[in-house]
Amino acid sequence: MSARRPTERDRRRRELGQNFLADRRLVEQFVDGLDLHPGELVVDLGAGSGALTRSLLAAGVRVWAVEVDPTWVDRLRSGVGAESADVRVIAADLRTVRMPREPYRVVANPPFALATATLAKLLDRPERGPERADLILQKEVAIKLARQPPASLRTAAWAPWWEFRLGRTIGRNAFRPRPSVDAAVVTVVRRDPSVFPTWLGPRLRELLRPAWTNQQPNA
Repeated sequence: MSARRPTERDRRRRELGQNFLADRRLVEQFVDGLDLHPGELVVDLGAGSGALTRSLLAAGVRVWAVEVDPTWVDRLRSGVGAESADVRVIAADLRTVRMPREPYRVVANPPFALATATLAKLLDRPERGPERADLILQKEVAIKLARQPPASLRTAAWAPWWEFRLGRTIGRNAFRPRPSVDAAVVTVVRRDPSVFPTWLGPRLRELLRPAWTNQQPNA
């Protein structure tokens, strides 16, 4: 018997790195532990099938659901978008979407391959970043982000404004399609007060690079 021919949906999932949370109880437990406050704005980057979006709305927050895949955008708009006035479905790449001007949080399960790009979007410009971000990332990446002292030049450059905390592990079986690795939650909290002024954010990595390269040959 010949193998099933890949569908357009299969191709998009591979190209976009889509691995969606499929364990509803786990999603609810995750959201319940986030200390959300009714009415605050939460951005769901890579909203996909809307599993996180629905649980966030049930918690009483306002949600920006950002998704680039047109199939899922249509489903979000006809689903949660039609059911609640508290959600705004945005068809955009999470790397280029314009973030809110008002204070906001991020709760997201972005594609694993876009972890660095997602963090750069949120953290490189501290004055535009969230108050807090709770992200489900590849476990190895989450552990590295939370390591002290910082394990990479990027995390060292983010450290004056952001604190990283490692959360629970989420096994690969909780996702569809099933990835080849486990995931973990990493929480990023804005430091108050920060170590340096926010205007230094975009420049600090390059300022640190010479000293970091001398001390960390493999950085």
